[in-house]
Amino acid sequence: MEVFEMVAGEEPVEILPSGAGMVGKEGIGDVLAGEIHKRNVATWMRSIAVPLTTSSPDIKSGDNACNSALNAMAGLAPEGSQYDARQYDSKMSEILNADGQDFFTSYDEVYDSFDAMGLQENLLRGIYAYGFEKPSAIQQRGIVPFCKGLDVIQQAQSGTGKTATFCSGILQQLDYSLVQCQALVLAPTRELAQQIEKVMRALGDYLGVKVHACVGGTSVREDQRILQAGVHVVVGTPGRVFDMLRRQSLRPDYIKMFVLDEADEMLSRGFKDQIYDIFQLLPPNVQVGVFSATMPPEALEITRKFMNKPVRILVKRDELTLEGIKQFHVNVEKEDWKLETLCDLYETLAITQSVIFVNTRRKVDWLTDKMRSRDHTVSATHGDMDQNTRDIIMREFRSGSSRVLITTDLLARGIDVQQVSLVINYDLPTQPENYLHRIGRSGRFGRKGVAINFVTKDDERMLFDIQKFYNVVIEELPSNVADLL
Repeated sequence: MEVFEMVAGEEPVEILPSGAGMVGKEGIGDVLAGEIHKRNVATWMRSIAVPLTTSSPDIKSGDNACNSALNAMAGLAPEGSQYDARQYDSKMSEILNADGQDFFTSYDEVYDSFDAMGLQENLLRGIYAYGFEKPSAIQQRGIVPFCKGLDVIQQAQSGTGKTATFCSGILQQLDYSLVQCQALVLAPTRELAQQIEKVMRALGDYLGVKVHACVGGTSVREDQRILQAGVHVVVGTPGRVFDMLRRQSLRPDYIKMFVLDEADEMLSRGFKDQIYDIFQLLPPNVQVGVFSATMPPEALEITRKFMNKPVRILVKRDELTLEGIKQFHVNVEKEDWKLETLCDLYETLAITQSVIFVNTRRKVDWLTDKMRSRDHTVSATHGDMDQNTRDIIMREFRSGSSRVLITTDLLARGIDVQQVSLVINYDLPTQPENYLHRIGRSGRFGRKGVAINFVTKDDERMLFDIQKFYNVVIEELPSNVADLL
């Protein structure tokens, strides 16, 4: 049995008495005791890192609540594994709702067609013109509550139409006679923000929507000019959006909808403070939507700060892996053999559009040089490239003039390239959550897709954890892989 210690260097968490009440949007600094209690437990839970034996002296005894949570968590994961996600989620929900009041409500209405959702006619025209015929599972459940103005937390797989879900909800509620920013959407990367802008513009084509993407690496002066001329929706990355708010080029007075896309990335990494800073500048009654393919407990806990009785639409963990994507692994034994394996597969790669994932920017450059030196045509993109170069590479890949793309997890979040049929994890992701984001690049919206994972001896534990995390079996690659594409 495993138990866990706090990460070295972190202060012990004081568990305060539980009290009642939620934190209001206007008083993030004035946290009530009950909220501190729940946040402290969640902070402590986030510190789970190092497996120990139950007899370890490094576990400090303390408050009964903390010890109870520790003892409860100790039995969740099987020997040698970090993950038992369904039990973990269940235990976190139990802890978060320990005061006896459910934070989340469920929404059970399902709409089998876009026509049944009561959407504006010109929005329906845009939806059908974009190529949607029947709403996906998340769209069947998620569009209407957002259109009703409810705060929502929605989780669904990559490639199932989350972006179109919140874009439709926003477009339905805009006052088009008022050319002021009424909706603000934040995304973790420039590419994702620009992709959302394109979807919003396409779905709102018959509504006359004005959308602008505020992202780093572009002209501040041009952003200011467009914002001052007037837009209905701003999509952007947190840094540039906060800069526009600080300069008063983006006025928050009319913003009534606030959306976080890829919320796990936004909330659990370096964007948390920027999001809080932005949120405090928004009107107190703003509607909040949180959307992501994965929703770890720490992200759910953080949303408690600025959501009001949200509707929670979450898929079960064992339903997360995409239908229609065949997943395989190749035992390459050691790192040095990966390159030869990839070159052997190149002719298969070139049949269709493929994305190859590695874990570092330096490795993107290294692998690109190695492939080109062997006369294999590949493109590459990563975060160290300037924005203009990245835009050109992505444009070529989307158009099909480039067929094989090497990248890092930069591309794994929300970049919608419809023709991708094959994803190769040259390196397995360092976190199981990112596996879903990566393989979701293939098989978009029900198309066929294949994911191939290169596995060294050192990767076997991570492959096991990924299979456990998503409740799947990843078979060994068959010889007829080309027939599957």
